[in-house]
Amino acid sequence: MSARPDVSLLTIAREWGRIGCIGFGGPPAHIALLRQLCVERRGWISAQEFEDGIAATNILPGPASTQLAIFCAWRLRGPRGALVGGACFIVPGLIVILALSAVFLAAHPPRWISGAADGANAAVPVVAISAAIALIPASWRRVGAARPARVRWACYLVVGGAAAALVGPYLVLVLVGCGLVEMLLRHPPRFRPGRPGLLLPALAAPAVAAGGLASVAWVAFKVGALSFGGGFVIIPLMQHDAVYTYHWMTSAQFLSAVALGQVTPGPVVQTVAVVGYAAAGVGGGLLASFVAFAPSFAFVLFGGSRFDWLRRNLSIQAFLTGAGPAAIGAIAGATIPLALSLSHLWQAGVLALAAVWLLALRRGVVTAIVGAGVLGVVAALAGAPVT
Repeated sequence: MSARPDVSLLTIAREWGRIGCIGFGGPPAHIALLRQLCVERRGWISAQEFEDGIAATNILPGPASTQLAIFCAWRLRGPRGALVGGACFIVPGLIVILALSAVFLAAHPPRWISGAADGANAAVPVVAISAAIALIPASWRRVGAARPARVRWACYLVVGGAAAALVGPYLVLVLVGCGLVEMLLRHPPRFRPGRPGLLLPALAAPAVAAGGLASVAWVAFKVGALSFGGGFVIIPLMQHDAVYTYHWMTSAQFLSAVALGQVTPGPVVQTVAVVGYAAAGVGGGLLASFVAFAPSFAFVLFGGSRFDWLRRNLSIQAFLTGAGPAAIGAIAGATIPLALSLSHLWQAGVLALAAVWLLALRRGVVTAIVGAGVLGVVAALAGAPVT
């Protein structure tokens, strides 16, 4: 690793805040903006080190582009840089999404707002399918050319999709199980007794049972620390918690939360802030965001210097070879509960148009959701039923 350049915290705050404000379009946009800033324009980080950072953060659970933003800032100014850069990257989108939450989750919103929400909601299932399709080529290359490995890849894909559609609350266990199976087949590890990770299921029960803010924190923690493959992987589990377990929001409101997470700048994991807002107002939204992003900061602050080892570890690579396709299947399978949450016939037409825009024409997610929202406004003003 080369020497750190001399970059002030004020510069990091300004540049990372700028990316947080203009970073529409999810991880691809964030990575492009960070590469342009750190590699091409300022030369703070070498191209190879930046690519290594992408590879390392893609190994970790949680929002990879957020972890990359934190890593780049850590590379420039150590822990203080990581904290300042990460916060400035996250906060602009958080402010916007909490403000929109107050509008879209109001008890009696104007009719055109309800129409915009219903229209945007109709595009969300197609966004999930598009996200899954985009992840397939890299996962397929990772598995290698051996026929047994490719058969297992297909099995993990199917298992992940079925789990997302049928057993949402246990999706994380399925993803971890697929990863462990592949790891045991490729590189059996030497287990040592008393590993703290085995306590995780036991720690879950008290948090869930406690209710209130403790439940908000637990749901947010699962989003930030247990999602392999991006924020959409955790959607079925988060939907089950927010809608069916704690009844913080309706199915339609949850779709709106996912849509808001897609159209606001910054990381799409901000969806969890909408769930927190529905549960406990602004305080709940802030708590959910803090807890969801805390693991990303911890991964970089305590593990940034070992990212090279992480990338070379064969057991971890084998785990991801199994968990990756299961996560892709889960993202695709999430379209079923998301689509079943649609309640009006006209939304099917919007969904079909969104499918053409995203899957056939391969246009952007933000324009798809905004366009669907505009169609929803038109439908509402024309007298169509709204939620």
